[in-house]
Amino acid sequence: MKGELTPAGVIATELVLEIFHVNGLLLEVGNDLTRPVGLTSARWQVLGAVEQRPEPVNRIARVMGLSRQAVQQTTDALKRDGFIEYHENPHHSRAKLVTLTPKARDALRVINKRQIQWANELGETHSPKQLQEALTLLRQLSQGFERDDAAAATAAKAERRF
Repeated sequence: MKGELTPAGVIATELVLEIFHVNGLLLEVGNDLTRPVGLTSARWQVLGAVEQRPEPVNRIARVMGLSRQAVQQTTDALKRDGFIEYHENPHHSRAKLVTLTPKARDALRVINKRQIQWANELGETHSPKQLQEALTLLRQLSQGFERDDAAAATAAKAERRF
């Protein structure tokens, strides 16, 4: 039925709205966890994306589901504050690699200790089965959205050719 939500559509809408709400709360928690080292949730996310290996801004944005411009602004601020550096990328002359500084690694050690304590406390409030079911559902939703985005991008490219 066009124009009316089905019972499943009502629940799906409520789920999305709750995810938005939880996202806001998680950003607040992240800000609390990172505040002692002068970071924010957004900056922590970017540092976490390059903790294991240097990445260009566009790859960080893709992995995080953010715009390249938003990540570029965050990395520029992190550079100004001494948390990251840009290095030449052997695979792309214009897409510099984002790398962590020792200051960032020290900050991440502090944050990770705080996050472990927070996650363990959260884990005690729900059974592992409940948490796994929620994780599975969120991953399935994410994969579905990514497939939809890829299909839409392919359709848009096809339309531009004509």
